Amino acid sequence: MSMNDPLGDMLTRIRNAQMRGKSTVRSPASKLRAWVLDVLKDEGYIRGYERVTGADGHAELEISLKYAGDEPAIREISRVSTPGRRVYAGVEEIPQVRNGLGVSVVSTSKGVMSDAAARAANVGGEVLCRVF
Repeated sequence: MSMNDPLGDMLTRIRNAQMRGKSTVRSPASKLRAWVLDVLKDEGYIRGYERVTGADGHAELEISLKYAGDEPAIREISRVSTPGRRVYAGVEEIPQVRNGLGVSVVSTSKGVMSDAAARAANVGGEVLCRVF
């Protein structure tokens, strides 16, 4: 089965696993997914991740989810730019999530970074997802 939106699939797996209270979740590996997970780890939304080999021999990312007591660290995670509707923003238009309490993940010419890092680097790009 082909997958049209690999990043959206990973975000949905994270959302579903946290609703069920799971400690880890696996997702097929790709560079873009790893870069987004690096941003989530740096911002404190996940404990970390590691690249493992799945039962079928394909590379997977095993993501360690983070909780504060019984509440997940990620309250809301959603895809902004989709394969059918790309959303680009200049450095002045990069959206803030909940007045800066959340993070927008942006793919820029200098790499995948958080909205605050993109503003500091004075670059815009494709708004991949938002996390709160």
